[in-house]
Amino acid sequence: MSLLTSSLGRFRLVAFVEGVSYLLLGITMILKYQYGMPKPNYVVGMLHGGLFMLYIVLLVQVGFLYKWGFIKMFWGFVASLIPFGTFYADVKLFREK
Repeated sequence: MSLLTSSLGRFRLVAFVEGVSYLLLGITMILKYQYGMPKPNYVVGMLHGGLFMLYIVLLVQVGFLYKWGFIKMFWGFVASLIPFGTFYADVKLFREK
């Protein structure tokens, strides 16, 4: 898998998994509050929190390594806060051209 051979590829992979965990968190919120099932939300929430922290660390690392400007790193951070944001950022910001 070519994504794992570079730091940018590893970052893009973590960004994808973090985005999926964000969407799963929305689903588990429904399970928690509508159906009284808090455990899935707890597990996915912990996983999402860890992935979010890893995403931020890798964003800073890749940003410095690839000499991204502050604005690009800022939008990379903002993308992690918006549902589907990491998927959009992967297409618009993170792919090597």
